[in-house]
Parts: sequence; structure tokens; C-alpha cells
Amino acid sequence: MTIDTQIRHVTSPDANLFAELGFSPANAAQFQAQSQQQINDTRALKAQLMGELSKWIDDNHLKQAQAAEILMVSRPRVSDVVNMKVSKFTIDTLVDMLSRIGKPVRLLVS
Repeated sequence: MTIDTQIRHVTSPDANLFAELGFSPANAAQFQAQSQQQINDTRALKAQLMGELSKWIDDNHLKQAQAAEILMVSRPRVSDVVNMKVSKFTIDTLVDMLSRIGKPVRLLVS
């Protein structure tokens, strides 16, 4: 059995994926806007959670290695939190880290 690995189409990063999939221009624009809003909301939530973790580290005068031990992650992961690398974390991971330091997260839907 052979596996076909030929590349037939590459979508550029700035293209509207929904238009590429064949949606009408109006629907593609609407779906793109909704998708971007969800991405922005997720990034904002992650940034807020990371900000809480960073503040805890600062407030407790911890070195990254000390924080890593308490949070049960590697020191580079703590560095990623402090440097706000939101793309490297899921919301679940950040919520777990906050729970480990006694800061449970509550979700409010409005």
C-alpha cells in the first residue's frame, strides 16, 4: 500500500479559510469574524489566568525553579507563563496550576 503525500493546495496564513472551503463571500466573512472573536476571547482568558499566576510568583518572591516545583511543572513552563506565551497553554492547564496554589477559578457566564 502506498500513501499519497503529494501537496495539492496550500492556504496562505492571511487567507479566509472559510472562503477557501467554498462558503459564499458573505458567510465566509461572517464565519471568519466569529472565529477571530473566539480566538481573541480565548487569548484574553489565558492572559488573565497567566497574569494571576505571575502575580502570585511575584507576590511570593519566588524564583522560577521554586514556582515550578510548587506548580508541578518544568521551569521553562513557568518562564512561558511569566512571559505570557498564551499559545503554549490550554485553559485547563492554567486552571490546574492556579488550583495547585489555592486559587480556584470560577467561571461567570453573562
